[in-house]
Amino acid sequence: MEAEQLTGLEADLEELTFPATGTAVVASIGDREIESVEGSYSLEELVPETDEETFDSPAAVRVQVQRPTVAAAMKQVVEASTTLQNTDFSWTQRRAYEKTFTELKAIDPDDDDDGIQAISDWIVERIRDEETLPTSRAVRREAANVCRTNGYQVSNDEWLGI
Repeated sequence: MEAEQLTGLEADLEELTFPATGTAVVASIGDREIESVEGSYSLEELVPETDEETFDSPAAVRVQVQRPTVAAAMKQVVEASTTLQNTDFSWTQRRAYEKTFTELKAIDPDDDDDGIQAISDWIVERIRDEETLPTSRAVRREAANVCRTNGYQVSNDEWLGI
């Protein structure tokens, strides 16, 4: 993300009161366009539109949008998780999912992120079909399967190497 975009985004974020929910961020500045090396995204494509997602500061929103592919995948998962009854999507589980997406991105940074989308879709499907969040271990295992199926080596001492 370019410095001038961050400055503009920071100015927009400073207008919000923090902590702010994803719903409040999207309602206020969701149409803000953000350019990255991966393309152009509106903020609403990267921030979950839910009261369950809370940002403590403008910096937290900025961190969310700096990795647009991971943010878009997490948005899908977080929004799908809000349909579950009596389910706590803990901070540690969110971070484990996020790390899995980040590791998928790192395996082949030049690809079109099919692996990230496949895992995001898989998680959302599990939420819909089984009405529960898959464990972080199950997500990592599925991500490793996707990698191996697509010809990427994943060793046992790596995050995805389950």
